[in-house]
Amino acid sequence: MADKFRVSIDIGGTFTDLVYFKISPSGEKSIHIAKTDTTPSNFEQGIFNLIAKEQIDLSHVDYFCHGSTIIINALTEKKGAKTALITTHGFKDVLEIARGNRPDFFNLDYVKPPALVPRYLRKEVIGRMSYQGKELIPLDLSCLPTIIKEFEKEDVESIAVCLLNSYTNPSHEIAVVEEIKKLAPQIQCMGSYQISREWREYERMSTVAFCSYVRPIAQKYLNNLDHKLAEKNYKNALFLMQSNCGVDTLSNSKETPITTVESGPASGMWAVQELSRLLGEKNLIGLDIGGTTAKCSLLKDGHIKINSDYYIDKNEKCAGYPLIIPVVDILEIGFFSPKKTR
Repeated sequence: MADKFRVSIDIGGTFTDLVYFKISPSGEKSIHIAKTDTTPSNFEQGIFNLIAKEQIDLSHVDYFCHGSTIIINALTEKKGAKTALITTHGFKDVLEIARGNRPDFFNLDYVKPPALVPRYLRKEVIGRMSYQGKELIPLDLSCLPTIIKEFEKEDVESIAVCLLNSYTNPSHEIAVVEEIKKLAPQIQCMGSYQISREWREYERMSTVAFCSYVRPIAQKYLNNLDHKLAEKNYKNALFLMQSNCGVDTLSNSKETPITTVESGPASGMWAVQELSRLLGEKNLIGLDIGGTTAKCSLLKDGHIKINSDYYIDKNEKCAGYPLIIPVVDILEIGFFSPKKTR
């Protein structure tokens, strides 16, 4: 008989943290924690450094859950993949037009943040669905080979597909994604129907564009992690912490990694909710201070609030970029170095 383990690891911008339950053959249970430096050039290395430090035999791990700030850091640092967009004829500027919700409305010097996908990488296909999901104009895929050749010349790594009204009938969008996979299997491609089936074209287009932007990075990391875990005899499923305080499978997280954008902070706020239950205190403020950012969330009546929309880079001077995904209601600020005074 050997010890059994349940492992949770979170990768932050500065440190990688480990919490694990150890169950002895006699049934005795204990909780342990450990910390090591994050390894940005090879994130999974920090994980295995912790496992080796604590002498955890992965073949005896029954449950493994993983949270990280890899996605949010890639977005804030603008280190995602070169991404293109395909949309309905006449709608390629939706991403550029965005919304008129200027946070500093009377500022004549206000400059709208640039679209994630530049105009020369936004292309259109003929075909149209009504808001009821009825086909108004048949889909024409004859232009796709030319579009793909242009993308290949521009070294595009990922393609987002968002067609008008595909939230109610995704058949055109599915056809476009499948054809792109045949024409260019080496390029990542996903449709908005895979991540959001809600109305409002700009928000849905922004969501799939950002998901496509981080997808190659996330898949490379998660594939490496999965492969190395298998090499060390981990035989059970790997779960990824989601931004809504839940967990999802490795395969689903690789397909739609944007759902893990706040997975690290979400797990901290979920712990606050559990602490609230243990203490019998229904109203708490949760504060999570990391090496890069500080996060704060409010627990009201024993529950963490989950928002159905989320904004990247939103502040008092920038409207930010919307994502239609469930995310824990959290306020986040970055640290800065104070000015030196003589």
